[in-house]
Parts: sequence; C-alpha cells; structure tokens
Amino acid sequence: MFSMEDTFRWSLVTAIAPIAWGTNYFVTHEYLPPGHPLYGAVFRALPAGLLLLALARRLPRGVWWWRSLLLGICNMGAFFALIYLASQLLPVSLASTIMSAAPFTMALFAWGLLAERPTAQVLTGATAGIAGVVLLLGAGSNAVDLRGVAASAAALTMSSCGYVLAKKWGRAGEGPLATTSWQLIAGGVVLIPIAIGVEGAPPRLDGPAVAGFAYVGLVATALAFTAWFAGLRKLPAATVGLIGLLNPVTGVLLGLLVSGDVLNLRQVGGLALVLLGITLSQLRVNPPTSLGRVRQLDVTE
Repeated sequence: MFSMEDTFRWSLVTAIAPIAWGTNYFVTHEYLPPGHPLYGAVFRALPAGLLLLALARRLPRGVWWWRSLLLGICNMGAFFALIYLASQLLPVSLASTIMSAAPFTMALFAWGLLAERPTAQVLTGATAGIAGVVLLLGAGSNAVDLRGVAASAAALTMSSCGYVLAKKWGRAGEGPLATTSWQLIAGGVVLIPIAIGVEGAPPRLDGPAVAGFAYVGLVATALAFTAWFAGLRKLPAATVGLIGLLNPVTGVLLGLLVSGDVLNLRQVGGLALVLLGITLSQLRVNPPTSLGRVRQLDVTE
C-alpha cells in the first residue's frame, strides 16, 4: 500500500493532466479553426504521439497492437473529435459540467472491470465535487445545442471506459510513455481517412492556429496524457476521476486571469466543494477488521 506521501505525490503528477485540459477548451474555442473537429483531433494526436514515440523508442508487441488501436480510438481519436465538437457547439461551462461526471462513470467502470468497489468516501467526494462544479460554472448559456450535449456525453462514456482499460492493461509492465504514444498514433491514423472523407481538404492554419495546435499537442496532450496514465497506474481509478475535477476549476481561474472575471460567493462555495471532494479521495481510511472485511486492492498493481 502507498503511504499518504506517495499518494499525494502521485496525485500532484496526475493533476498536471486536468489542469492542462482545463486550458484546452479556451484555446480550442479562441484559436483553432471551427468546423473541423476531425482534422483538429488528427493535428492534436498524431504529432504528440510521434514525439512521445521518439522519446520512448519502443513499438507495440503482441496484444498491444490491438489494445493500442482500441484505446487510441476511445481515449484519443474519437474522444478528441467529440471534445473539439463540444467545445465549438457548447459554452465552456456546460461542456465542463457534463464532463465533471467522470468520477462516477470511472468508478462504475472500475467496479466492473477492475473490481475496485467504490467506497462511501469516494462517492461522497464525487458528489461534493460535482455539486461544486455546478455551482462554480452555473447554468451557462440558455442556448443549448443538443449535438454538443450528445458529443460531450459520448466523450465522457468512451474515455471513462478507455481509461479504466488502460489501467487494467497497464499492469503488464509497459511504461506510460510508450503506451501513451501508441494510443495517440493509433487514434490519429484512424481519423485521417475519416477526416478526408467527411471534411475534405485540411483547414488552412494561420499563425495563432499553429501556435494553438502546438500548445494543445505538446502540453494538453503529450505531457498531460503521460501524467494521467502514470497516475492511473498508481492510484485507484475513482480517485483519478476526482482529480480530474481540476479541469473546470482551471477553466474558471483562467477566466479570472484572461477575461477579468470576478468570482461571486456562489462560485467561491463551488470551488471549495470541488477541493473538498478531491481532498476526501486522498484521505486514508482504516480497513474493516474480521467479519465483513472488504478486499483491499493494492494500488501499486
């Protein structure tokens, strides 16, 4: 079992991912070309995957060929396209609120696929965190595009399942740098013919768009997903899902810095609830003794 110090350390590593992703909505909405979610996903996934592959210097072996393809579609290719679409169709607040359900969906998939039974502590933290996101972001705009809602819900479901499968298969010993690169490349390659068939020629990119894709690829993808999958190897999936709530928190704080927004009392309370929910997931609980003892999974597996 990890000590509290180890849990905190790996939580900090994992937090790199949602903080980087929290900036992705803003960059996508402000700088990337609209109407090209498939090419947007390709430009995000493929260069980042090739960069990580150059660092890892390892190709998939055996079952990791088809695993990389499946995970690449769930966690990268289809996920990026759906998130790109949702970012263009929905207010950032609504898209982030839908994705904030990840602690619950990841806990359910982890229960079914990993036998990581969600504890009352984790469920309480998830409830507090999601309630905090709702307060933090508010109702958003009255104009709701149902296509964006469907895209967000599909992205949430696919990625939650994919993340838990990545944790399960990651126990085989392959490093997060290599497996992340394989997923990114597989997801990007699968999308290329679909992007050509659906969207035609690639969009023309101006200077801000090139810079935007460079940031999204290097920081919000290569660095973020490597940190995320490293955390999934060491922490319970439900705990990682709760850390993911830093995503909308980052979006709100970015609004404070960039747009001059001011937090009201309700949003301050929401921020406190999110941080409380994440903190609850880090606390150690003494395991039950004798009768009714629940099997404790070793998070280092």
